Amino acid sequence: MRTPSYPAPRRGASAPAWRRTLLLPAAALVLLVGACTPESVMSPTPSVDVGIQTSSVAVAAPPVRGLQALVPSNPYLNAPPPSASPAPYSQRAAMPTEEVECRRQLARLGVTYQDLPAIDEGGACRIDWPIKVSGLPSGVGLKPAATLNCQMALAFASWTKNELVPSIRWRYFTGVRTIRQGSSYSCRRIAGTVTPSEHSKGNALDVMSIHLASGREIDVRKPGFFAFREKKLLANVRKDGCDYFTTVLGPGYNRDHADHFHFDLKNRRNGYVACR
Repeated sequence: MRTPSYPAPRRGASAPAWRRTLLLPAAALVLLVGACTPESVMSPTPSVDVGIQTSSVAVAAPPVRGLQALVPSNPYLNAPPPSASPAPYSQRAAMPTEEVECRRQLARLGVTYQDLPAIDEGGACRIDWPIKVSGLPSGVGLKPAATLNCQMALAFASWTKNELVPSIRWRYFTGVRTIRQGSSYSCRRIAGTVTPSEHSKGNALDVMSIHLASGREIDVRKPGFFAFREKKLLANVRKDGCDYFTTVLGPGYNRDHADHFHFDLKNRRNGYVACR
């Protein structure tokens, strides 16, 4: 059988039509296989919207971090489920009437204070409606500012205005600039006992010294033998305080109170007042 012969193509001429017919489908198959990589086949993110997005063209997704980068198919690692609602916000209870009235009286006296969040350190160490007092009537400062319950603050402010300031003016012919306190709220027990201190309720205040407008400082510690004015003043401070507080302790009572006056509003069943 005679083998047919084909004319050799001219230099620079294109391939015959039958060869082009065979090569074009093969090239298309190669391109299609090359485009289908394992990554594109296994990717959970479609290149065209399948009903999750509102457009038929994919929108660029925000960069993912943490666990979402490891498990990109879980959309709730970056955001809460659509049905989830924020946890309810527990608002603080309304201020009781007696607390509101107490603050009105403080305002009338000219006391400078600010409300604080509730204090609860467990056990008796608690103040539901604490305040921080920095200024007292007649322009008297309280340093450092004292954290107290409102009733204790009101009693101390009243005593300062009605007793301490007039007593200082009568004996020293000047006013009171500052009262230096040593302890207000403090979570602790009475020394040597298991009984909670009134300080743990913001119900007590310790006074260390009194600074006068003239520049003089009156230390509460027991004055010298010839300090007659100071002796009289401190004796009056202790005596007059018993009309405002249920406990007044100071130098001479015991070693723990040798350098300050302790005032508190301890509630005793029989109404007993400890004035020592």
